[in-house]
Amino acid sequence: MKKVILFTGLIILLIQPVFAGASSSDLQILGWVENAYLPDPGIELKAKLDTGAETSSLDSRVLKKFRKGGKRWVRFAVTDRDSGEEFVLVRERVRTIGVVQHDGSTQTRPVVMLDLCVAGKFLQTEVSLIDRSEFNYPLLVGRSALASFALVDASETFLGQSQCNDPAEQEGPS
Repeated sequence: MKKVILFTGLIILLIQPVFAGASSSDLQILGWVENAYLPDPGIELKAKLDTGAETSSLDSRVLKKFRKGGKRWVRFAVTDRDSGEEFVLVRERVRTIGVVQHDGSTQTRPVVMLDLCVAGKFLQTEVSLIDRSEFNYPLLVGRSALASFALVDASETFLGQSQCNDPAEQEGPS
């Protein structure tokens, strides 16, 4: 009996950081694929929710990295897969990460802050920029973005709200 109690206590201690800042009753249950919306440039896309990835990543083509005003910036292009229209965005580069690929090679990626909406929830989160054109889903939402609002049910898809309302409409009266 003591071993069961000790084991249960250990499991609670291990999973507690996952829920830091949000109780489990406050978390939405989402599927491993959900609809997402990028307010700027105003496109909808399918997103893979991946708790195995720390940082989110977006299918994009890095056009130029540059410095301006003592800060690092990146100009990149995002393509709406439905229409084929390409949008050029400029964001401050918050960091550069190294990602180990499945074959063991390392890839460096610029990371920017990006506004996005997943399952009706607006987020501002770090997103690494990478060519994901060979993948089914142009956006991968990592656990750092998901931790504050979602649990992922790996057996389901599209459990969240499909529409993203204007963020100003979600806020209460000021």
